[in-house]
Amino acid sequence: MTIRERLGWDVTPELYAKIRRLWIDHSKAEDGRDLGGLIATLSEDCVYEIVPTGERWEGHAGARSFYMSFLSAFPDVRFDLKDIVIGPQGVIEIATMRGTQCGAWQGQPATGRTAELDIVIHFPWEPRVERFAGERIYYDSGALARQLK
Repeated sequence: MTIRERLGWDVTPELYAKIRRLWIDHSKAEDGRDLGGLIATLSEDCVYEIVPTGERWEGHAGARSFYMSFLSAFPDVRFDLKDIVIGPQGVIEIATMRGTQCGAWQGQPATGRTAELDIVIHFPWEPRVERFAGERIYYDSGALARQLK
C-alpha cells in the first residue's frame, strides 16, 4: 500500500483509542520483558528493521530473534519517552534509550559500556489484523558506536 493510500485512512476516536491501547500494551510488555506480550501486539508478517544498519527480521520468529538478541545485549535497557504521535497509520515514538551493553550487538562483542541516545521508532498499523506491522528503528549509529567502544 502506498503512503498516499495510507494518508487517506480516516481516524476515529475508536481507532485512535485502539492503536493507543496496543502501543501501551506493547510498551508494558517490553518493559516487563514479556516476549509473548510483545508478539501479541504484532501482525504475523511483521518486519523489524534497524534503518541505519539495514538489518531486518521478519515474522513472529524474526521479532522474537530481534528481541532476544537486543535484550540479551542490553538487559537493563530503558526507554524514556520524549514525544509520541498516534494516528491511523500507526505510532511514532521518540525516546532516549539507555542501556549497558552486556552481550554482542550488531557484530560487536560486549563492552560493558553504557549507551544513551535518542531513537525514533515507527510502529506501522496493519488495519487488516489490528496489530502493528513491526517496527522501523532510526538512530545515529555513529553515536552508538562511539559510546560502546
